[in-house]
Amino acid sequence: MRLTKNLLTETSTLQLPEKVLQFGTGVLLRGLCDYFIDKANKQGIFNGRIVVVKSTDSGGADAFAEQDNLYTLCVRGIEKGIPTEENIICSAISRVLSAQSEWNAILETAQNTNIEIVISNTTEVGLQYVEESIRQTPPTSFPAKLTAWLYERFQAKQAGVVIIPTELIVGNGDKLKDIVLKLCVYNQLPARFTEWLESENIFCNSLVDRIVPGKPKGEALIELQNSLGYDDELLAVAETYRLWAIQGNEKVKEILTFADADGGVKIAKNIEQYRELKLRMLNGTHTLMCGIAYLSGYQTVKEALADDMIEKFTTNLMMSEIAPAIPYKIDAKVAQRYGRDVLDRFRNPYLDHQWISITLQYTMKMQMRNIPLLLNYYKEFNTVPQYFTRGFAAYLLFMKAVKVENGKYFGEREGESYPIQCDSAAYFYDVWKNPKAEEVVETVLSNQDLWGTDLTLLKDFAENVTTHLSNMMTIGVKEVVSALNVYA
Repeated sequence: MRLTKNLLTETSTLQLPEKVLQFGTGVLLRGLCDYFIDKANKQGIFNGRIVVVKSTDSGGADAFAEQDNLYTLCVRGIEKGIPTEENIICSAISRVLSAQSEWNAILETAQNTNIEIVISNTTEVGLQYVEESIRQTPPTSFPAKLTAWLYERFQAKQAGVVIIPTELIVGNGDKLKDIVLKLCVYNQLPARFTEWLESENIFCNSLVDRIVPGKPKGEALIELQNSLGYDDELLAVAETYRLWAIQGNEKVKEILTFADADGGVKIAKNIEQYRELKLRMLNGTHTLMCGIAYLSGYQTVKEALADDMIEKFTTNLMMSEIAPAIPYKIDAKVAQRYGRDVLDRFRNPYLDHQWISITLQYTMKMQMRNIPLLLNYYKEFNTVPQYFTRGFAAYLLFMKAVKVENGKYFGEREGESYPIQCDSAAYFYDVWKNPKAEEVVETVLSNQDLWGTDLTLLKDFAENVTTHLSNMMTIGVKEVVSALNVYA
């Protein structure tokens, strides 16, 4: 049996007017943004549905149409230490229109007075300026599609909208607005339209944070659909934690009434606090732990956190070194509360988050997420962060390639090779031709092209990293980590 509206016990939400235009059908949008709107509709708060623009035609039957635009979101995770499970049939989407074959129908939605919000997630690549005519059917890039839609709305003498891109780019709203204005110039659109864009529309920076792995595979999918009692081609699994931080004023709050349905939606004049917490405490901890955990023999995050020793190390790293070193003023209680949420997410037994996946572009992540923490830690305390140094040493060891095949670099763990998927792999391959820990550390830490500064100038940092790296090479990563926990 396939999921259709016949399985709904309450169908009143299916009659709600269309209030949102959404570019993208991906699981992040459906598992986070559409989830919030669906929740608000069921509480009688927002009372509006979503028209979705599908950018590409993948061929075959349209799963959305076959399922009356319904899908199941299976929320699984740990909240305040308690395992939670919830299955939700989401009915927020009214229809899905193909940009390739239904572009005129998409433009017609610009005449809808009820539509007040535009949402997007077209991946980071989607927020790029491409010089093209917005009069194509359809334009190629997402910003050009949006510009064409906004111009159609302007010509229809409709009110402006709140535009919220969710692509994972800092200042995504500002960037999208800048691209749209450039397209106005390229397409020689009238000055009155540009004035309307600036005065009547609001482009909001936003930050989204929820792990939405999507549809499970194999036995896991069969077991889940058997428990539901129906088949769902659009089924997605999501973690319990959810955050959609939106930079906006009082007018934005008046329009985004769905925010009242769930505390996971945060509308504020400044969302940097949320960005810094996620970047440093979630992403930064991941980056400093992935080398340690993987080289200690663990495949997934939940597997590593099930080890008391790794859990204690992770907790101490996050709470005692990362939290107080965040280069942005954040209340200590807020950081501690966020840290507890992160640990719950790491322990989530329903998600198979692979450590090897987290090592993708390891050096870039270390530079962007963790080096500002290191520098600020020294600025605040002028002493060596003991957990950080071990994480950095494990990073250096992970980057030790033992072979090259077809231009790809591989390290070795317990006799088995693993991929080093990092733009700096070739550099580290050359560095490790001299296997002495002291020289590897000296060479890497003094490389200002990598870090923007000479890290050997930090008091005792190089000496500590060298000691830990040397010990990891002789007695093992897990043993070095375990030794610190004894004295913690």
